[in-house]
Amino acid sequence: MRATKKYLATAVIAAATIALVGCAPTATGESGATDSAEPVKIAMITSQTGPLAGYVAAYTAGFEAGLDYATDGTGMVDGRELQIEWADDQGNPDTAVSKAKDFIGQGYQILAGTAASGIATALAEQAEQNQVLYISGAAAADAITGVNEYTFRSGRQTYQDVATAGTFIGDPAGQKVVVFAQDNAFGQGNLAGVQAVLGGQGANVEGVLVAEDATEFTPFAQQIIDSAPDLVFVAWAGASSGAMWTALQQQGVFEQVPVVTGLGDVATFGAFGEASSDISFLSHYFEGATGTDAEAAMIEYMEAEGTTPDLFSPDGFVTAQLIVQAVREGGDTVDGMIAALEGWTFDSVKGEITVRADDHAMIQQMYQAKLVQDGTSWVPELVDTVDAEVVAPPVAGK
Repeated sequence: MRATKKYLATAVIAAATIALVGCAPTATGESGATDSAEPVKIAMITSQTGPLAGYVAAYTAGFEAGLDYATDGTGMVDGRELQIEWADDQGNPDTAVSKAKDFIGQGYQILAGTAASGIATALAEQAEQNQVLYISGAAAADAITGVNEYTFRSGRQTYQDVATAGTFIGDPAGQKVVVFAQDNAFGQGNLAGVQAVLGGQGANVEGVLVAEDATEFTPFAQQIIDSAPDLVFVAWAGASSGAMWTALQQQGVFEQVPVVTGLGDVATFGAFGEASSDISFLSHYFEGATGTDAEAAMIEYMEAEGTTPDLFSPDGFVTAQLIVQAVREGGDTVDGMIAALEGWTFDSVKGEITVRADDHAMIQQMYQAKLVQDGTSWVPELVDTVDAEVVAPPVAGK
């Protein structure tokens, strides 16, 4: 594998060593591989239908590219077949749990793939109860990190998104941040996230929350200007997005203060209208953002398959790398697989990534981006790469 172990302190090294000794699998050779040629059963439970299906398509394509990359095109690990079974959770936690129980009953020790955070937390509970390895997919909830020793994640988490937004103003301490969002669970959740992350770094965070059925946004744009913030964080979804962005532009909000929102998948690049060039974007990933060898391999593989990378393709790619590492170095026990992943540092689409041993957070770089016009389309362009440690979440539970 293209990887090394990376630990930050002697105490961590000692703790990891104890874990490796105490949880050592029955294995032969330094790699932890067994003599068994039995296939390794892996269940990929994700939303193949429903509102997240588009995200899952990108994740799945990334997974296939990552599997090709991590196994050097063989689809096997040390001569063992990876027997991968896909199942549709239909965006329903009960369905996901039912299918997980069925797979576990059949002897599957590895579950992966979840797109929805609510489903991820439910499957994490099943992983702990049944002592199987679980690797969530694009699900972003911070609660997944550190939830138990059996649960890992393959993508970034909400904290890293919000912390990336904060990099547009440097040190948030003493600065005023306004969260402009709809007054619903999504908007309230984003406000709470910004209060926790940037507020926790000393920013003064206020919310301007708008009723979901609002159609006139001029008064709210003026309210933003009157509050004289140093940064505006926008969390918005739905049909009113275009009118909202137009109002901000027409009222001169962009001339007064940096306005930041998350860069979504390719299908959303044209959704910002004339405001597109004025918005600052935090980004988990877009094609061409990283320029790594792994990204080049992913793009080449996907293009050969008739697809192109999208927002959550790296999450699928990383999932495949984690599974291969767990099988190759962990042997046939879940304890061994956990030990193989904890503290692992490896090269992936987004560059160097570390699975933090303490809580399984994925320490990874993030991006600042802007949209630029390309003919009649808008495409993202990299503004800056944000160092992984700058946006690393605090250790869960500490």
